[in-house]
Amino acid sequence: MAKSPDTVNEAVFVYSEDQLGYRFSDTHPFNQKRLTLTVDLLTKMNALSKEQIVEPRMATDEELALAHDMRYIDAVKKASEPDCNAEEFEAYGIGTEDTPLFVGMHEASARLVGSTLTAVDYVMEGKAKHAVNLGGGLHHGFRGKASGFCVYNDSSVAIRYMQQKYNARVLYIDTDAHHGDGVQWCFYDDPNVCTISIHETGRYLFPGTGNITERGSGEGYGTSFNFPIDAFTEDESFLEIYRAAFREIVEHFKPDVILTQNGADAHYFDPLTHLYGTIETYKEIPKLAHELAHEYCGGKWIAVGGGGYDIWRVVPRAWSLIWLEMSDQPAPTGELPKTWLERWEQESPVPLIPTWEDPSPLYEAIPRKAEITEKNQQMLEKSLYIIRNEKKMSL
Repeated sequence: MAKSPDTVNEAVFVYSEDQLGYRFSDTHPFNQKRLTLTVDLLTKMNALSKEQIVEPRMATDEELALAHDMRYIDAVKKASEPDCNAEEFEAYGIGTEDTPLFVGMHEASARLVGSTLTAVDYVMEGKAKHAVNLGGGLHHGFRGKASGFCVYNDSSVAIRYMQQKYNARVLYIDTDAHHGDGVQWCFYDDPNVCTISIHETGRYLFPGTGNITERGSGEGYGTSFNFPIDAFTEDESFLEIYRAAFREIVEHFKPDVILTQNGADAHYFDPLTHLYGTIETYKEIPKLAHELAHEYCGGKWIAVGGGGYDIWRVVPRAWSLIWLEMSDQPAPTGELPKTWLERWEQESPVPLIPTWEDPSPLYEAIPRKAEITEKNQQMLEKSLYIIRNEKKMSL
């Protein structure tokens, strides 16, 4: 039965094969094949229909300029042309080892931004309660410089867009193992945008920022929250911080809409990080986001992707769980669809995990577990002190 024009979708899935054009090289760790794998997994388990998929648009230059300098946008366009001199653009962070240039880079990058803006419009115009763009989440992009695999910062553009078009008060929470630096610095002095980043400490990992002392500046002081967790942090400690921080900050900030960045690189298998998460963390992350969106924002929840460099064993399962939660489908257990496993097992360079659960035990016991947990708890207390003290003083 076709829906009437006034019917509100529970959730929409923003996706097009054009998103696969954001591709640096065959050997680069940022590999958008993870989108193909995730969509195929959801399709083969009959959890994603064609009617739920929304075709994304490309962001305009004016929209990109909400969070990027026009000189930088022009540089990206020139660097997108065949046979350009890569050295000319290194000052803009492109043509580097991390963010090499490729033909068509501007169009591919602008399409990912437009995909997130498509998700925003569906939610903010009331056409859907929730929307996900797994092609987004490029949180390291700066106003005038690319960084960490990110050319344009779709979340920063989307937040400015929500402010200008919908007069929205936005809460952004980033659970990528790498600090959400580009988004934080874009809104560091803005009292109407709250940024939260839970990430591996910068002592060991790019980009090296995200200390608890980074709290915002000027009128934005107290709207930037960082939770740098220790290397080798496991599910229990990660989720303790996530649940306490997210709930207390949402209650304090009272946003109109929640934007979640869902990097899947805090998993034990991820080759670029040092955290010891399992798929259990990725079951819980979207549950709380969904709950708080309904409790505080009338259901307005937009989700984007992010990091995630074990594209075979981790990302498809982790990202599928976002959509299943968002669309009110039960979290699966047991075996993955055999048709999906058979389709990809010959191509995968590692044996696929055949179940939704990780093997147990996934790794040897961590000797410093108690110490790591205690350090993380102390960090949590310090990071939330500004909220907890204010609440105590008001009693």
